[in-house]
Amino acid sequence: MSGRPSEAPPANPLPQTNVDELIAQYDEELPQRTLTRRLDLGVGIVCFVVSLFVLKQVFFPLAQGNQYYLMWFLAFVLPLVFICYRPGFGRKTDVADQAAEVAEAVDSTGTVDSATTAGNPKTAGQTKAKRRSNDNPSIIDWVLVALTFLTCAYPVLPFFSGGFNEFLNRQGSLTSLDVMMGGVLLLLVLEATRRTTGLILPIFCLVFFLYSYYGAYIPVSWPGSHAGQNFDQIVNALYNDASGFYGIPLDVAATYIVLFTIYGAVLDKTGAASFFIDLSFSLFKKSKAAPGRTVALSGFLLGTVSGSGTATAVSLGAVTWPVLKKAGYPKENAGGMLAASGIGAILSPPTLGAAAFIIAELLNVSYGLVLLWAVVPTLLYYLGIFLAIEIDSRKIEVDYTPPPGLRAWPILKKGFYHFISLGIIVVFLSMGMAPFKAVVYATLVGIGFGIIEIVLSRLGEPKTILAAIWDVFYGALSTGIRSVLPVTSVCAAAGIIVSTITKTGLGQVISDILIKGAQSLSTDPTAVLIFTCIFAAVAVTILGLAVPVTASFIISWVIVGPALISLGVPEAAAAMFIFYYAVLSEVSPPTALAAVASSAITGGRVIATMWQACKYAIPAFLVPLAFTFTPEGASLVAQGGFIGAVWTGLVSAFAVAALAAGAGGWIIRRAGWPERILCFIAAGALLYLQPMSMMIGFSALILAVIVHLLLRRKPKTTSATISDSGPTETHSTGSPAESN
Repeated sequence: MSGRPSEAPPANPLPQTNVDELIAQYDEELPQRTLTRRLDLGVGIVCFVVSLFVLKQVFFPLAQGNQYYLMWFLAFVLPLVFICYRPGFGRKTDVADQAAEVAEAVDSTGTVDSATTAGNPKTAGQTKAKRRSNDNPSIIDWVLVALTFLTCAYPVLPFFSGGFNEFLNRQGSLTSLDVMMGGVLLLLVLEATRRTTGLILPIFCLVFFLYSYYGAYIPVSWPGSHAGQNFDQIVNALYNDASGFYGIPLDVAATYIVLFTIYGAVLDKTGAASFFIDLSFSLFKKSKAAPGRTVALSGFLLGTVSGSGTATAVSLGAVTWPVLKKAGYPKENAGGMLAASGIGAILSPPTLGAAAFIIAELLNVSYGLVLLWAVVPTLLYYLGIFLAIEIDSRKIEVDYTPPPGLRAWPILKKGFYHFISLGIIVVFLSMGMAPFKAVVYATLVGIGFGIIEIVLSRLGEPKTILAAIWDVFYGALSTGIRSVLPVTSVCAAAGIIVSTITKTGLGQVISDILIKGAQSLSTDPTAVLIFTCIFAAVAVTILGLAVPVTASFIISWVIVGPALISLGVPEAAAAMFIFYYAVLSEVSPPTALAAVASSAITGGRVIATMWQACKYAIPAFLVPLAFTFTPEGASLVAQGGFIGAVWTGLVSAFAVAALAAGAGGWIIRRAGWPERILCFIAAGALLYLQPMSMMIGFSALILAVIVHLLLRRKPKTTSATISDSGPTETHSTGSPAESN
């Protein structure tokens, strides 16, 4: 076994430091500060201790109950945000400026500019983190750290609140000190969320807070009017109630997300990322589309390590972009492919994204069942990506020669153990084990195999063996907690929104508005459902542009979910529908952080990269509508028998193929607009999954192929020349090629 097989592709990847800087800049959920070595060590030790506390809770839970555990978890984790995150409003909203700032460091070959790697502080390629001479926490930051710990731990400290049980007994009649502490924590949660995600989510929280406080002033005849709550009542709901700060979102973060994050850190420390990329290259080496296929497969595998679409896209691009460029992929196509492959990991079993754990908790189902719901949509998503890659490889005339000596079997023999821990999660979940226990066992197995690999590769070097083992154990556990810091602040802030909606009934009000809006367009029940789903998809996507995926799902579920369910959509289909559109915000213009980060790697135009990402991810934009339009569509998320799921999956596969052909402009060869329009019609009709619509869809698809064969009977010869901006094509025969 080896952490990194020797048969790695001869790529010229970006140095890891530059990759880390890119991830830190564009990923919404990673620390931004560059700490001094001593302070970094201190934070690492605290994170390591917290991770041991979390692991202990899995097998030996605290006797005082789950809320007691959540209070201590928040008390240790939330203060770290003020150490690891800067206080400034440094997140830019202009995505072009964001990409340009980092792209300066990357030259046209995909490597870091030599001046940058030399460390010259005057170079344009230096990131903001390196330009800041004073990046350590200020006195104000340390005051916030102390206040955060005090207000979080206050309910469980006997010499302040009288102890945990005494504090709970005061529910509904808090003391002045209780209210003051809760009010301060409210402000601290908002500030922590602002530092980690920007202003939008805290503003959302403030709007809901004001709505809760001033609801009595809304005219009774207006939708959403309510009796209103005073400040004491609001603080009571947030601070001393299971629906506030310590509600389902934080429970999921402290029970599930943190453990899966630690597991991902173990995979990363033991070399899983390198193994997955090397294996993907070796499996597809005989195909001219091998670089693109490698991106898709590696994105799926790497997602189990990073858990973030943006981080996956950047890590993957650092290794594969030089190969993609050499093969002839334009910068924008490559960036879009990286972004779409990155978010695919969030949509795919066996880990999915953080919101998947919240789905399980909200619907009171097992996490394994949520994984089952995601199987067919995942297959359809990757079918669409692979078809788009094949189409592009033919249109671009990819020229790829695999490196000599790159063989799958030797690579697999050296790193097969990385699949064992993943398999343990799947097997244990299928046996009915709780996911937090399954992932702990997988983590222990991953650490065990990592130790074995270290010992075998360093025989005769006892000092380096011990140092490497400690790096895996300590590094993985401390990194896992660091990575969950922003998720914790987001989930605590989401509790403000959930509490407000629960106490005021706002969710039902907004659902009624959505349905009435659809009814104003049509009185037909089927049309009302279709319009409501479209409105909901647009609303979730727009919300996702402003806030992280986890917060977007939580807010959308409590607002949009009731509308879908009231119209007869199964809960599972409604949840997966919202989950998909929340995730897709990472490739949706005008923000599309995964696409922005990918364009920084490739140096491509940002907006063009976003649209390319949409092209690759187009099945994910349309297939979720099929979940909700018809009962047959719900079979795609396992809401029906096995035969129904297989049948609807096959029909949807034809729809995805039609989508890929229409979006890519290629069937057997380059397709014109008549065929492409017919393909789009076929895809839409097939995804409705009704007998008549399927007949129309298959007829349109067959007609598209016939028209294509008749119009394109004479093949065109194309030659591709590679320039800095990508391939350009010259056509010797036939009509001019259609652009994408």
